[in-house]
Amino acid sequence: MNLSNKVMLITYPDSLGSNLQELKEILNSDFKGAIGGIHILPFFPSSGDRGFAPLTYQKVDNKFGSWKDIENLSKDYYLMFDLMINHLSRQSHEFQDFLANGNNSKYAKMFIDLDKFWPSERPNVDDIEKIYKRKDKAPFQTVTLADGTKRQLWNTFGPEQLDLNLNTDITRKFLSNSLVAFSQHGASIVRLDAFAYAIKKIDTNDFFVEPDIWKLLDDLKEQAQRNNLLILPEIHEHYTLSQKVNENGYYTYDFALPMLVLYTLYSHNPHPLLKWLQESPMYQFTTLDTHDGLGVVDVKDILSDEQISYTTQQLYKRGSNVKRAYSSAAYNNLDIYQINTTYYSALGEDDKAYLLARAIQIFAPGIPQVYYVGLLAGKNDLELLEKTKEGRNINRHYYSNNEVQNQLKRPVVRKLLHLLEFRNECPAFDLDGTISIIENKDRFSILRSNANNSIMAKLEVDLGNNDFELYLNNQIVSI
Repeated sequence: MNLSNKVMLITYPDSLGSNLQELKEILNSDFKGAIGGIHILPFFPSSGDRGFAPLTYQKVDNKFGSWKDIENLSKDYYLMFDLMINHLSRQSHEFQDFLANGNNSKYAKMFIDLDKFWPSERPNVDDIEKIYKRKDKAPFQTVTLADGTKRQLWNTFGPEQLDLNLNTDITRKFLSNSLVAFSQHGASIVRLDAFAYAIKKIDTNDFFVEPDIWKLLDDLKEQAQRNNLLILPEIHEHYTLSQKVNENGYYTYDFALPMLVLYTLYSHNPHPLLKWLQESPMYQFTTLDTHDGLGVVDVKDILSDEQISYTTQQLYKRGSNVKRAYSSAAYNNLDIYQINTTYYSALGEDDKAYLLARAIQIFAPGIPQVYYVGLLAGKNDLELLEKTKEGRNINRHYYSNNEVQNQLKRPVVRKLLHLLEFRNECPAFDLDGTISIIENKDRFSILRSNANNSIMAKLEVDLGNNDFELYLNNQIVSI
C-alpha cells in the first residue's frame, strides 16, 4: 500500500476546481510540497448527502470525471476513499430491485426489515429509547413495494440512506467487491464511514456493539489486506471508543483535537491539550476541520462540561456570524453534537491564531489532515448556507481555479503552506518517534524526535499573543 507520513488533504471532487481533472491541475501547480495524500470525499453516483448516499462503488460519477482521473491522482498522492459501511442509496440498483420484487429479489436480505429483525410485539417504547441516535426520531422508514405492500426498514441517517444488513452473504459480497474496486483504482486507505452504527442487535443500543463489531472489523481488515489496503474506522463519540480501536492495532482519528485547540486558544490554558497530546497514539490521523461540523461529544471528559460550555459559548461569540441555529434541525443538521463553522471563522478570522492552531496540529501525534476550506483559511460561506438551508454548507464553499489563485496571495495561506511543507519534509515527525512537552502557564513547547533521536523539531508557543517559533535541531525555522 502506498501510505506516506505526509499531510493529507480532505476535499470533495468538485470543490477545488469543478472536477477531478481540475483538482489535479490545481494541486500539482500550487500545493505540491504541502500535500502528500488526498481523502477524496465520495465521488460515486449518489442520491444525496453530498455523495454519502452512494448508488454503487463501481463507477465514478461522470460529472466529476472517470476512474482514469482517480488513477492519475494516485500517481502523485496516496488516496483515501469512503466506504459507507452502514448504508446504501434508495436509488441503488439493489434497493430498486428489492422495491420491484420484494422477497423474490436477490437483494432482499441486504436491507434490515424490522418485521424480521424484531420478535412479535416489538419494538416497544423501551427498545426505541435504547437505540443510539443523533436525530429526533426513530431510525426507521416505511417503504412501499411494487405490489403495494409496505415494509419498515432501518434508516439511521437521511431518507436516501437505507441501512445494510451486514449479517448476510449478499451484503458481505457487495462490500468485498467494493474493496476490490478501490484497490484496482488507486486507493491506499478506506475510511469506514459511520462504522460504529453498522451492527444492529436486539437488546443493545445498536452502536459499537461488542463483540460483534470486532468480528466485523477484523473481517474487513483481512479483506483489505488481501487488496493491499489500510482501513480507517470513523467513530464520532467518546474518545475511549477510538482509543480501544487504536489499541487493537487500527489507525483512528483524533476528533478531540479541534475543540481542545479552540479551548486552548480561547482560554490561554494549555493543560488539557498538552495532557492529551502526551497520551495520544502516533498511528492516527489528526483533524481540525472536516466536511462535517466540529465534534463536541468527542472531547467529553478530556475537557470538563464547564470547559466545553465555555468553548462553545466563545465559539459562537467569536466565530464570525456563527449562530446556534446553523447547527440545528432548522438547517438540516444530522448530528446535534456538532457545530457548523469553518475553523478560520471559529478563531475570529485571526491569522495569527489560525496559524498557531495549525502549528499545534502538525506537532500533534499522527498524520495531519487538512480540509480544503481550511487549506485556504476559508471564511464561513453564509450565502451558500442560506441558499441551501443546509447547516454543514457553511464550511463547503466551491472554489474555482481563479478563487484559489486569489486566496494563494493571502499571507496566512502562504505561511500555512510553508508550515505544511515543513511537516512533510522534516524526519522528526517519524511515527515511531517520540513527543515531549514543556509547560509553563500560558507558554509551552512541544518537541518531536525521530526514532533514534537524531533529529528534533520544537514548537515554542506564547498563548498571550498567539506567537510561536519553530526549531529544527535548535535552529529557528522561518515560515
